[in-house]
Amino acid sequence: MSIEVVMPQMGESITEGTVSKWLKEVGMRVEKDEAVLEISTDKVDAEVPSPSAGILLEIRAQEGETVEVGTIVAIIGEEGEASVGSGPAAATVAAAPAPAAAVQEVEPDIATEPETNEESAAAPVRAAATATAAEVVMPQMGESITEGTVSKWLKSVGDKIEKDEALLEISTDKVDAEVPSPVGGTLLAINVQEGETVEVGSVLALVGAEGGAVAPSPGSVPPTVAGGAASEPVAQAPKPEPPPAQPIAVAAVASNSVVNGKLTVDDLRRAKSSPLVRNIAKEHGVDITRIPGSGISGRVTKNDILSFIETGAALRPQDLLVKGAATAPAFSAPPAVKAAPTFTPPQAAITTTEDRVEKMSVMRKKIAEHMTFSKQTSAHVTSVYEIDMTNVAKFRTAHRAEFQAKFGTKLTFMPFIFQAVTAAIREFRIVNSQVDGDNIVYKGDINLGMAVALDWGLIVPVIRNADTLSLSQLAIAANDLADRARTKRLKPDEVQGGTFTITNPGVFGGLFGTPIINQPQVAILCAGTIEKRAKVLTSADGDDYIAIRQMAYFALTYDHRVVDGADAERFLAYLKQYLEHAPFAF
Repeated sequence: MSIEVVMPQMGESITEGTVSKWLKEVGMRVEKDEAVLEISTDKVDAEVPSPSAGILLEIRAQEGETVEVGTIVAIIGEEGEASVGSGPAAATVAAAPAPAAAVQEVEPDIATEPETNEESAAAPVRAAATATAAEVVMPQMGESITEGTVSKWLKSVGDKIEKDEALLEISTDKVDAEVPSPVGGTLLAINVQEGETVEVGSVLALVGAEGGAVAPSPGSVPPTVAGGAASEPVAQAPKPEPPPAQPIAVAAVASNSVVNGKLTVDDLRRAKSSPLVRNIAKEHGVDITRIPGSGISGRVTKNDILSFIETGAALRPQDLLVKGAATAPAFSAPPAVKAAPTFTPPQAAITTTEDRVEKMSVMRKKIAEHMTFSKQTSAHVTSVYEIDMTNVAKFRTAHRAEFQAKFGTKLTFMPFIFQAVTAAIREFRIVNSQVDGDNIVYKGDINLGMAVALDWGLIVPVIRNADTLSLSQLAIAANDLADRARTKRLKPDEVQGGTFTITNPGVFGGLFGTPIINQPQVAILCAGTIEKRAKVLTSADGDDYIAIRQMAYFALTYDHRVVDGADAERFLAYLKQYLEHAPFAF
């Protein structure tokens, strides 16, 4: 029986997708949920996993080919089996919140009724030995990922669960994700505890009818079972000996961290953090045991290590020699005399006289089309204001550690800008409008688009109803969207419906820019770098003096068809007043 892989529905308004890259070739073995190909739409890029294990029998859409949603792009089956069916898939693919291959089972020459309880492509599942429970296994989140960590159980043993309801959260060295239940029923057993790292395919839990028998899989840990002890175990094959554990490298340190060459319980807990955290630590050369963990059993979380790196502690080699050394504050008074920084020119790059031709990616082509369309549609004008960000900088510096501890995410400058923008939009609704023929549509919701630079292009996720969110809620939403944008985990509706966009080239050091309007919007705000500058100020007595202030340029590009220069100036003036004098709170 072969399985058809079809172009998935990535959103209600998306009718087609482009095969950007095949990750497997015909004849290759594919595991269930292993990524088979990458696709691009005009909203998102995503990987499409295999709906079942088997051999890739046929590829029907080549790289660069654009096909309609529901079109068969590949056939998975067993070796020697003839592929079946042709043309577009018969079944209409339902809209899915996350990229997943739609599945259609085909049996040659046999007429069958369609499955009424199809297995969710996003929920890895195997049939349990007793047929009374379904096994939830650690999913394959990418070709190079071999293990995952259970970061949090969202349900307890005995809880009722709906099909596709989130059961637990997992972390890998690439992404964090929720694992949904493959079936409705009761959570009968939990095999892997929070903080535990297991191989892909390991049984995490059992879901089935309440009181149903539970048969543990070979090699699984004894489960915790709802309603009493597990049923008598079935005969199991001998469990193979695990490979010898790799030693965890820890710098020679104070006596409380290493005793007779063995790690303390505290060190083990921190070293057992998720693969994602360990990968970040490796990239930045950080000894993970130096970081106070806020996770389960002292586990270092992603937010813990990113905050640690942000303080600059990870950049001080002398600190890496001694575990537990005091971390210097992120901002400290400069020494009385400071030597000028030295600059070493980079080595001359190897050059070639030959031209290099590179085909545009689907995303790049879509960006090009959208930008050209915008320039041809709107009458672009840009106004620039210089804004004193010292008020914001002082508040952020004073409350950054408290904010991180309370909300589990870092406090950047952007949430302050978001909050100021929503306040200014409420006063000047014209910048939150759209043009519809001869009509101006004043949008009721304030949905802020935030431009996120990716290695392969640019994407603009949307913070919905931003004017109803507090500073902390804006920070959490923005950091979450940015993280998922960089790991291709955004849902299609999260990049649609924006009414006003903010871009931040200041993160790269740019003073300001004149961005292109994100159609069908009529304005876009560009935030420049925030840096210390000498400013002439006036005291209460009327005396002028020079002070060091945190300054930034803000540029508003607007559609002069409907937004007058006076409207733009009033908007920027209000934004300036808000950022310089508002009493901020979480």
